[in-house]
Amino acid sequence: MSIGAHLVELRKRLVIAALGLVIGMVIAFIITDPVIQLITEPIRVINEQRGDAQSMLNFPTVTSAFDLRIRIAFTIGIFLSAPVWIWQIWAFVVPGLTRKEIRYTASFVGAAIPLFFVGCWVGLLIVPHVIELMAGFTPDGAANLFSATEYYDFVFKLMLVIGVAFVLPVFLVALNVAGVLTGRAILKGWRVAIIVATVFAALATPAADVISMVMLAGILVVLFFAAAGVSLLFDRRKAKRLNTMGLPGSVV
Repeated sequence: MSIGAHLVELRKRLVIAALGLVIGMVIAFIITDPVIQLITEPIRVINEQRGDAQSMLNFPTVTSAFDLRIRIAFTIGIFLSAPVWIWQIWAFVVPGLTRKEIRYTASFVGAAIPLFFVGCWVGLLIVPHVIELMAGFTPDGAANLFSATEYYDFVFKLMLVIGVAFVLPVFLVALNVAGVLTGRAILKGWRVAIIVATVFAALATPAADVISMVMLAGILVVLFFAAAGVSLLFDRRKAKRLNTMGLPGSVV
């Protein structure tokens, strides 16, 4: 295909992906109330613990409530339309890949997407503990008026960061398949991985919330060792294949 034909194909894929996003946003806008109920549950817990109603979302401008629903609709719309835009990216890239590359890419995408959603779910589990813990430092006689936009951004960003962190082991395996890193090299970095996972968990959770920090760090470490194990398995299979062909198959 010529450059012009590629651009036409890209425009077609982008239009379809955009339509999918718009439809997803419309559907998501309808279910914003349950989502708001879910993410504001920690606020109700705080009020129950205090025996008052001093904690609440604050909408400082006339359009704040509508803006919050648009933000939520956009975020959920991206997730709902994921099958559409992922397929459009896949359909645009696949013609330029070999059969082996298609198989590997499909495997990585198939592993990364569930891990990302699992990470978001773990983030959603951690969020209430973080909010409740931070609200505990509010002095007596004071109220927690959470800005709706900042509150949503905090919840969403924490879920997104943890979701992305869960996908990183997939990239380690991808580097192994590409021949950049061996399984042994990945495994040798286990001390660094534990330190990085611990520091990341400490930054993603409050310093006083030790339970959430340990849980998140533990999950990340387990995922790292799982990636190292898969890479070692791939290296062993690669070595056997090379030995069968009569080539040196030792893996460093």
